[in-house]
Amino acid sequence: MARPAPAGLQLEPLMSFRPRVDPFTLMLLATIALASLLPVQGKAAAVMDIVTNGAIAALFFLHGARLSRAAIVAGARHWRLHLTILACTFGLFPLLGLLGRPLSGWLLTPELYVGILFLCALPSTVQSSIAFTSMAGGNVSAAVCSASLSSLVGVALTPLLMALLVGGDGAMANPLTAIARIMLLLLLPFVAGHLLRPWIGSWVERHRPVLRWTDQGTILLVVYTAFSASVIEGLWRQTPVWTVVAVTAVCAVLLAVVMPLVTWIARWLGFDRADEIAIVFCGSKKSLATGLPMAKLMFSSGGLGAIVLPVMIFHQLQLLVCAVVAQRYARRAPAPAPGQGAG
Repeated sequence: MARPAPAGLQLEPLMSFRPRVDPFTLMLLATIALASLLPVQGKAAAVMDIVTNGAIAALFFLHGARLSRAAIVAGARHWRLHLTILACTFGLFPLLGLLGRPLSGWLLTPELYVGILFLCALPSTVQSSIAFTSMAGGNVSAAVCSASLSSLVGVALTPLLMALLVGGDGAMANPLTAIARIMLLLLLPFVAGHLLRPWIGSWVERHRPVLRWTDQGTILLVVYTAFSASVIEGLWRQTPVWTVVAVTAVCAVLLAVVMPLVTWIARWLGFDRADEIAIVFCGSKKSLATGLPMAKLMFSSGGLGAIVLPVMIFHQLQLLVCAVVAQRYARRAPAPAPGQGAG
């Protein structure tokens, strides 16, 4: 039987995750087109960089304020589940990314392959992992705790993993410098927001639909500044159309391999159905909302557009596939035992 969501947790309407191209995807494409035609540069780029950093800090402050203490307490006991998800997110994914190394310089440009590795090193997404777990009838409280834990662990682990995976390639900053910048702009605002939740939490919950635009607006700002800098450096001259098709295919294959593997791991370890669902949706997804701000802090601006492209492609693919898988889980939910109500 699926565990109920912890008190105070409000999920956004799940029908927004239908298997279709959503409006935000169209906005992403429009932002890339705008950056390609009218890239920001010079003093305007410096101002835009400051504005984007401020928006990133505000985004993670609000994420911290949204995280319910009840959700943390309710999910914290499931340590085997959390370790399994972390192992899939930061172990299985990077190993699969390394298997694609022969593609670099042949099917993918070096920057796009660094982007694939960066995708594999990212933490799990929070909002949609929880939503899909709820849609499928899984352990929502554990998904809340595990996805949030993944984001916090990723603050330090993603830069370290990238240092191991690519070394000095990809114009990556020093790992310790990257971690310090990420903690300053991501972790500290997140912690501050969570500590202030008793005073601002109700306001955040009341304005959740409006604050969703804060998430999306920040991502669009990062995309515009990243692609502007990359276009000026010659992104589209160095990234032919066929390589974009190739990276889309690589992302599709990666997702097609990961989801059955994560499902098999959950069953092999003996988790029940509700926990399996949480593991599948938290362990097979990667965060666009966390990934783009981290990329901005970890890599030089010149190659950033190509590096974040796989993350953006994988984001849309995972929404489409996970919506179908969640609906399949929901249709196959076991019937209530005799004498039990449906609720």
